[in-house]
Amino acid sequence: MLDVQGLWAGYDDVPLVRDVHLEVPATGATAVLGSNGAGKTTLFRAIVGLLRPWRGTVRFDGELLSGQPPHEMVRRGVVYVPAERELFPQLTVAQHLELGAYCAPGLLRSGLQRVYTLFPRLAERKEQRASTLSGGEQQMLAIARALMAAPRLLLLDEPSTGLAPRLVADLYRQLGTLLREGVTILLAEQHVQAALNFCQRVYVLKDGRIAYGGPAGALRGNPELYRTYLGETLGPPAPGGPGHP
Repeated sequence: MLDVQGLWAGYDDVPLVRDVHLEVPATGATAVLGSNGAGKTTLFRAIVGLLRPWRGTVRFDGELLSGQPPHEMVRRGVVYVPAERELFPQLTVAQHLELGAYCAPGLLRSGLQRVYTLFPRLAERKEQRASTLSGGEQQMLAIARALMAAPRLLLLDEPSTGLAPRLVADLYRQLGTLLREGVTILLAEQHVQAALNFCQRVYVLKDGRIAYGGPAGALRGNPELYRTYLGETLGPPAPGGPGHP
């Protein structure tokens, strides 16, 4: 589905992503792991057109999309949820969801029904301003707003940041529902074990380059390999367990 080849990107004269090759199949979930500063956010911003790549190509369903503006990527079915969530404090939950459907106005009614079913808490708070929501509710809203555009590929940047373990487990169960509905997911994550339990394929970024690319199970089941690529000890299973179907 998504094919990234030889991608270079950065800011000013500093390359933060170097010669990245990455493939995301049309079904399931893929993770990009790495420490702070490894280049995960820069990679995602370059994929969705928020940052113009210096070199390399981005293809979606075989079509070259490198250099396309973000709104065009959304129209093609590629939607990005940034780590900062970027909500408007004074807008209500319902107003955020309406904004999310700007590329698919004909799907507004069905989209609202879908996200309120997936996130019942948002239905209860649809008239509340975003600034009054908890951190977990704000993450739900950021993802729900993205779903209103009917994405085929959903990019999630650090979706578990700031969430308590119970909320992380809830989040990944909800993402599992999206997989079963046919949405493909590419996520960048520091909650390593939750991502390894959820995703079928994983890439590890180190200093802007791909240090490992392969099945998630190969890292999950091999403490030595895990330590080599992620620089930490394999701990207990993440809360919630595997989230994929």
